[in-house]
Amino acid sequence: MKLSELYWHRFTPLHILLWPLSVLFGIFLLLRKLCYWLDIFQSVKLPVPVIVVDSITTEDGGKTPLILWLVDFLQARGLRPGIVTRGYSDNPGTPMAVTDTSDPTVIGGKIMLLAKRCGNTCPVWVGDDRAAVAQALLYANPSCNVIICNDGLHCPRLERNIEIVVADFSEHSFGNGLMLPAGPLRESLDRLENVDAVVTNGKLTEDIDSSDWAPTYNMKLVSETIYNLSDPSNCQLASDLKDKRLYAVADFNNSQEFFDYIQMAGLNAELHSFSEDHRFVQQDFNFPDAEAILMPEENAIQCSEFADNKLWALPVEAWVNNELKALVLRKLRRQMTDEDASNDVTYAQPRKKIVD
Repeated sequence: MKLSELYWHRFTPLHILLWPLSVLFGIFLLLRKLCYWLDIFQSVKLPVPVIVVDSITTEDGGKTPLILWLVDFLQARGLRPGIVTRGYSDNPGTPMAVTDTSDPTVIGGKIMLLAKRCGNTCPVWVGDDRAAVAQALLYANPSCNVIICNDGLHCPRLERNIEIVVADFSEHSFGNGLMLPAGPLRESLDRLENVDAVVTNGKLTEDIDSSDWAPTYNMKLVSETIYNLSDPSNCQLASDLKDKRLYAVADFNNSQEFFDYIQMAGLNAELHSFSEDHRFVQQDFNFPDAEAILMPEENAIQCSEFADNKLWALPVEAWVNNELKALVLRKLRRQMTDEDASNDVTYAQPRKKIVD
C-alpha cells in the first residue's frame, strides 16, 4: 500500500489538524462553481455533447478501461468520439494530439494506452486547459461529434452533458471519507447524488450508504488474454505462460493489482516492482534466464522501442452493466445537434437504478 493510502485510511491527530484545510478546500470548490453559475467566470460550451468520466478520489479506480469501453460502445452506435485529458505535469500545456509515436515518458502511461488502443478511429488530445484542448481537437477533427473528457468532474469551465463517476470498492474505497488534504476525496460524497451515473468497481460494502446516489451500475475488470509487445497480433491466454520461466514487472502504481492477478491466475513468476511512475529502460530487464516477461499494458507500452519477443502485455477490459448504455444513449439523444449522427444511434429504455 502507498504511504498516502495508508495515511488517508486512518484517523490520527494530524487528520484533526488538517480537517479545517479540507473544509476550506470544499468551500473553494463551491465558490468556484458559484462563480461559473453566476457567469463571473466564463465557461465553454462545445457544439457537441461532452461526457465527463472521473473518479471522486485521487485514485484512477478503473477509469481508463471504462473510457475504452465507452469509446467502443459509441463507435458501435455510429458515433465518432474524441478524448481530451490534462496529462502529466511535465506536459508542455498547449493542446496537442497524442499518437502511438508520442513519448510515453512525457505523456504518461494511461494516456498513451488510450491513444494506442483507440488508434486512428478516436483522436486523443492532451493539454492543461481541457476546454482549449477540446476546441483544438474539434478543429483538427471536424467529424468528431462526441467529446469524452478524462477527469474534470471538479472543474466546471468545460460544460458537460453527462457526468459518470467511477467508485472503486475493490480495495480501499473512499478511505477515511475526508476531502483533501486530510483524506483522498477530491469532492464530497454528496456529489454522487448529482451526477448522471456512478460506476462501481468491486462489491459495494455495507458501511456505505448509496441510497441517494445517482443511478449505479457495476463494472468488472477482466484480464484474460495477453499480447506480444514486438508483435501485437500474437495473442494468447495468460495461462499459456504457466510452464515458462516468467518474470512479472510493474511500477508501484500497478504492482498490487497486477501481482494479485499473477497469483490468482496460478502463474509462477518472479515479481519485480519499480518506483511509482517509473520510466522503464532496457536495463530494467536484465533477466538472462527469462523465457517470458509479463507487464501491465500501461507499463509495457513504454517499452515498445526496445521490446523483444519475450515481453508480453496484459490488457484490462471493462465489462459494464448494459443498462449504462441505455442511459448514455438516452441523454445523448437529447443533446445531439448533428442530425445524421443522431439518426445513427439506436436507443433502449433504461431500467431504474441498478446495483449489482
